[in-house]
Amino acid sequence: MNVRHDLPAASTPAHVRSVLSLARSRLALACGLTLIASTAMAQVNGAGHAPYLGWSSFSQQTIDPGFLTQENMRRQSDALAASGLQEHGYTYINLDSGWQGGFDANGRPTPDLATFPDIKALIDHIHDNGQKAGIYWIPGVEEPAVQANSPILGTALHIQDILAVPHRAGNAFGGPGESPYHYKIDFSKPGAQEYIDSVVALFASWGVDFIKLDGVTPGSYSDDLRIDNRDDVAAWSKAIARTGKPIWLTVSWAVDKDYLDVWQNYSNARRIDDDVECESRCATLTNWPRIEKRFRDLPSWQDAAGPTKGWNDLDSLDIGDGEGDGLSVDEKRSAVTLWAMANAPLYLGGDLTRLDETGKQLAGNDEVIAVDQSGKPATQVVGGDLPVWVSDLGGGRFYVAMFNMNATRAVVELPWRVLGVNGARRLRDLWSHRELGPSFGAYRTELPGHGTQLLLVEALPGTAPTSPSSGYEAEQASLSGSAAVASCVGCSGGLKVGGLGLGAENAVSFDRVFAPRDGVYYMQVDSLTLGLRSYLYQINDGPLRTFNSGGGSFQLPSSSHLPVCLHRGFNRIRFGNAVSYPPDLDRIVVHGRGDAALPAAVTYEAEAATLGGSVTSGFANYYSGLAKAGNIGGGAANSVTFPSVRVPVAGRYQLEIDYATSGPRSLYLAINGGTPRKLDLDGSSFDDPVAKVLEVSLKAGTNTIALGNPDAPAPDLDRIVVAPSVKSAWLGASVDECPR
Repeated sequence: MNVRHDLPAASTPAHVRSVLSLARSRLALACGLTLIASTAMAQVNGAGHAPYLGWSSFSQQTIDPGFLTQENMRRQSDALAASGLQEHGYTYINLDSGWQGGFDANGRPTPDLATFPDIKALIDHIHDNGQKAGIYWIPGVEEPAVQANSPILGTALHIQDILAVPHRAGNAFGGPGESPYHYKIDFSKPGAQEYIDSVVALFASWGVDFIKLDGVTPGSYSDDLRIDNRDDVAAWSKAIARTGKPIWLTVSWAVDKDYLDVWQNYSNARRIDDDVECESRCATLTNWPRIEKRFRDLPSWQDAAGPTKGWNDLDSLDIGDGEGDGLSVDEKRSAVTLWAMANAPLYLGGDLTRLDETGKQLAGNDEVIAVDQSGKPATQVVGGDLPVWVSDLGGGRFYVAMFNMNATRAVVELPWRVLGVNGARRLRDLWSHRELGPSFGAYRTELPGHGTQLLLVEALPGTAPTSPSSGYEAEQASLSGSAAVASCVGCSGGLKVGGLGLGAENAVSFDRVFAPRDGVYYMQVDSLTLGLRSYLYQINDGPLRTFNSGGGSFQLPSSSHLPVCLHRGFNRIRFGNAVSYPPDLDRIVVHGRGDAALPAAVTYEAEAATLGGSVTSGFANYYSGLAKAGNIGGGAANSVTFPSVRVPVAGRYQLEIDYATSGPRSLYLAINGGTPRKLDLDGSSFDDPVAKVLEVSLKAGTNTIALGNPDAPAPDLDRIVVAPSVKSAWLGASVDECPR
């Protein structure tokens, strides 16, 4: 059964494998791939034993189309050498798409001589600077080489002899039909491997040390087997081996985790996401929603990386161009922290000739680089808006990273038992280089909006007692609407529930979730998705809560642990999404003794609020809840009202409003029917929300918050977040009332 919704093509692939086709493909992969690699070759061709550090041209290319030239790449190499970062391990200068101009007599790509008159001389210059040179290419054969039907070097065969017949797309960029421009290679045919050998040998003769193979499927928004570049990746890896050079191979982009064995056996890294850059959809290189996407997708891949498995590539770090990056300093630090905890390759974007001091300090922190190079990729131990990632170094030593995904300031509490220990005899802050002393029971810290703290922890002797847990299978829960059970290769019990969302009735409800006492527990959610999806879940008769997730497979579940309030006895937990797309659901597992830490802030989704007049709700990819409210303003009735914003005591609270607009627009904020307050807002994109944080007064109990504009169009709305003041949070105050 196909349980995946069809999402808009711009955000998520439209085709889904059935379970039978997945099983057949895996059997074919095990028995019939052209090339079979041994497990010992997981880190292949003498490269990839640790994540690389360097720079890529692509981010800057997205805002400066003329950037990719030989002279500019020479300047980037010189700027890296002069920046001081090379002494910290940054050595790769990687050319992305756009260097190629034509094909040689053997159908191999050659540089555009107008922009790269002597690519070997450029690479020699990069090497003379003590650096490594990378290049970009794609699977298959492009139209000009096919039309020329060039002879394949060292054989009596020609390009058209190795093409799949009937002709079809050779990578994710290929078109439909017999003339796809990018043609598929049939690696069962003589000459196919020899052609790839000749291309890689040409790159090696220039001195290339790194190859990015792009548009690889399954992945790249094409997650079925109609194109299928698995044989291509194997052939490129074999061709690299034949050069005798340690050339790094990365496969890109958003590759499908169902075929992880191929990506691990034949490449050094795999891009698990789409591009981090806005690519003209905003006014900067990137922005926070595109960084946050990595937080949502990485739990699905956290078991896939390591010294014998290769590395999860999270794309470029745009952290050195000041405001042009589109990130605050706190957001940049959070991005570097996540990349480091993931042991992802650290490669900068932007223009290195304009690299600022903040970028140098963030990229050049040796204690953080050591986290990235540890060979111990982290695991997410707490999810939600205050996620915690932990890397177990052994011997009672851990790297611990805490994050705040909201724009409001937050006090984060981490019970040490989450790590399986009783406390810490030593804590060191790796960003500030400060010793923090011991910590017992739990650790608390204050984080700015979108901020982080990264710690080295040395635990006290002994282990914490194991918390009790109870599991609940989705297929045994109450299903309503279009929710349906389907087979699932990697799921508990071999089954999952899909068909959720796109209507309030399309849901799964666990009606007898037991808690021995009132309190806060960790709810482990095992879910499945390709790309971003979101649950809106409800506990008993409480308000809707949001779990924003992502992933790389509809057959291999990922786990996140969410703090939840439960009553003593049996509880009902219902998962769905009335407006947009939730993941498929494998199971939930409730852990703990009722004494976990509960985040103090509460989120209210705009699409789930009361929508007046012309206001509509619908899918929005980078938004919380995977949806937003639009068509707001231009009349008093066209507003969004949050009718049940509850706080335990009267006082001053932080209010975060996540909105989107391209150009200046205004919102009027009215609380409990009071005089509206005008908010003049600005932004560069309706694709990605921006946060505005205010201080507001709320009464004890239920409050009403209304947002609109009676006179003119208003921004679209994603959500609001209500949080106590930081002082109150330090004293234990929470907006969410939870029984103890």
